[in-house]
Amino acid sequence: MPKQIRLNAFDMNCVAHQSPGLWTHPRDRSDTYNTLEYWTDLARTLERGKFDALFLADVLGIYDVYKGGPETALEQAIQVPVNDPLMVIPAMAFVTQNLGFGVTCALSYELPYPFARRMSTLDHLTKGRMGWNIVTGYLDSAARGMGQHEQVGHDDRYAVAEDYMQAVYKLWEASWEDDAVLRDKAGRRFADAGKIHRIVHDGPHFKFDAIHLCEPSPQRTPVLYQAGASTRGRQFAADHAECVFINGPSKKIIGGIVADIRRRAAEAGRDPADLKVFTMMTVITGPTVEAAQAKYQDYLSHVSEDGALTLMSGWTGLDFAALDPDKPVEFAQGNAMTSALEAFTTADPDRRWTPREIARHAAIGGRGPVIVGSYEQVADAFQDWVAETDIDGFNLAYAVTPETFTDIVDLVVPELQRRGVYKTDYAPGTLREKLQGTGHPRLPATHPAARTRR
Repeated sequence: MPKQIRLNAFDMNCVAHQSPGLWTHPRDRSDTYNTLEYWTDLARTLERGKFDALFLADVLGIYDVYKGGPETALEQAIQVPVNDPLMVIPAMAFVTQNLGFGVTCALSYELPYPFARRMSTLDHLTKGRMGWNIVTGYLDSAARGMGQHEQVGHDDRYAVAEDYMQAVYKLWEASWEDDAVLRDKAGRRFADAGKIHRIVHDGPHFKFDAIHLCEPSPQRTPVLYQAGASTRGRQFAADHAECVFINGPSKKIIGGIVADIRRRAAEAGRDPADLKVFTMMTVITGPTVEAAQAKYQDYLSHVSEDGALTLMSGWTGLDFAALDPDKPVEFAQGNAMTSALEAFTTADPDRRWTPREIARHAAIGGRGPVIVGSYEQVADAFQDWVAETDIDGFNLAYAVTPETFTDIVDLVVPELQRRGVYKTDYAPGTLREKLQGTGHPRLPATHPAARTRR
């Protein structure tokens, strides 16, 4: 039986997201991101296409590395303004039954105790369809906004993350026993206090003495996404993640990352196949090759290469405006998203990227590849990527929204279904069950969270 391809939609509670400038396209609706209708319409479309989840990016802070300030980001809406992604989840859950929600929250700026409550609340309200994309942040502007001089060093942020994970695992998995809630109206007892436990966490970065404020949600711990592809990030993913989001400009780069993460997972005592790996991609398609190419050329007339370099400067911590536009970019260890720079400088020795080439590449779809072709060609490309890189599916960014997503749902998904490589209906149960199999709403015994259970 051929491997089933999984799809997430990739969006952000902002304008344009990964394709700077395309908010100016007459068919683009991303500037209505601050309305509930934008999100409920998107959720209905994705559920119609049997997408596994809507993966919501987020960032605290403003992209102010490019040209030494925030002006380009502010003028061109480069991921600013950006609203809280958690707030739109309940509305989308209300109009869907199966679509999952993977939401980015940077643990560097969230205390474990209130954060655990927010995620449990959303897992209750979505009936077990919540996922958390674990990130540590990458912008110094975010650190300054939180009262710090600069962000903690890259690898040190992962040391903080390890402590953070142990803290929230204890709250989600060990505070309330499964049968603690009675809902006994006749006996006037909502819960058995003897089965609700105080958690004392005394870690190197976080300390608390508290009872988790929420009764157990359908999944207890939300599905754990992770989006770091640096060496340290890959190890963190191998230890903790259920779904891993990676990106890069070519199959060669992506295939190497996937193999490394799966190897590390096996060394950590986990089944490498339990990790669902998604790579970012942008699809521009139509009923024919000519229609897709015409659409692509139309989109190119609206892109902002300045905006693309604003994103790349923020992701890498390197001001691309200060570089020779036609000289290959050299890798330098920084304190931002190191994998973003490695993908263009050292990961593929056969290709050296200049700032001009990076700007053109990133202007649609950010750091990921762009597939332009008929729906049959897109289906071919999906199958080739899965076969050659061992990914499980794609985080699909948009060029123009909702057009990009409706094209995939109406054209590509039916073709994948005809080929037998895409589900024709959702599996029952929680998001975790849809990803890992019915009857498994909670994290498995092989996951490190299991060690915190009573």
